[in-house]
Amino acid sequence: MGNYLSAIDDEWQQAWPPKPTWSVDDIPDLGGKVAIVTGGNSGLGRLTAKYLALHNCTVYLGCHTLSKGEEAVAELQVESGNNSIHCLELDLSDLESVALAVKEFRKREERLDILFCNAGVMGPPLEMLTKQGLDLTFGIGFVGHAYLTMLLLPVLLSTAKTTPGNKVRVINVSSSAQAWAPAGGVDFGLVMDTDERKARGTSMLMLTQTRWALACFTQELNRRYASQGITAVAVNPGNTRASASRYTPTLTRWALDHVLGFAPDPLGVLTSLYAGTAEETSDMGGAFFWPWARVGHARDDTKDEKMGSLLWEFVEEQGKKIM
Repeated sequence: MGNYLSAIDDEWQQAWPPKPTWSVDDIPDLGGKVAIVTGGNSGLGRLTAKYLALHNCTVYLGCHTLSKGEEAVAELQVESGNNSIHCLELDLSDLESVALAVKEFRKREERLDILFCNAGVMGPPLEMLTKQGLDLTFGIGFVGHAYLTMLLLPVLLSTAKTTPGNKVRVINVSSSAQAWAPAGGVDFGLVMDTDERKARGTSMLMLTQTRWALACFTQELNRRYASQGITAVAVNPGNTRASASRYTPTLTRWALDHVLGFAPDPLGVLTSLYAGTAEETSDMGGAFFWPWARVGHARDDTKDEKMGSLLWEFVEEQGKKIM
């Protein structure tokens, strides 16, 4: 009962956060830095890219549909006055596409300072799977991002060696839903195309497991690479009117639009940008940030080293399917 009440209290504090003390105007000059933002052609990803570009960052939008990505690039270049905005074709539901996107990025750039793992899908029909046969929510939100991060480790590590302070950052966009994941965080039998999943799986269960996995993977990434200059953090961006997806139930969408949701610009990206750019967060590896731009915490078991290792190995095994 205590854990349940604690989760409710945490949820309340994140749903109605205090006025922020940090703003997008506090983003430092990012000239010379390179960032990737997944889901960068729309929603919170596009807003994240906009504010990075406004502060002179070279930004790559990771986009499922190339034409939409190129359209967003053209618009953002006009809005920001920054022509160093580019598109990467990136389908996180297909690990082969992830590998190709990384290969293309490495052709264009020799450094990567900030990786925003922002893309996701909420509430798709359970019969929808990734190219490798995983639940779509879990496959895009967690596995695709984790695999992307793993493939980008060489350029992240080499960038850290040449950066003042020797720091690069990985920002994993989780949410308060991580607190409602099942015991143990992830039931691997439910995220693959199994009879168990068909019998017990629900859209909410897939969402909570995905958000928990992102928080747990962040801890594992930090354990493995903090000493080599990678600052990995997870964030809850908060409830905004950009939080819903095309699969969001009508009632939930109405609640986000009219009751729970705040205007997304700039609040919806404030926490991610704080974690990814503020000088004071550069050494906060393993932190979980709450809205708006403040240090919070995830569920205690996201720090479980055994599960962190299992998640890492699970992603590696999925990656072997395309080799």
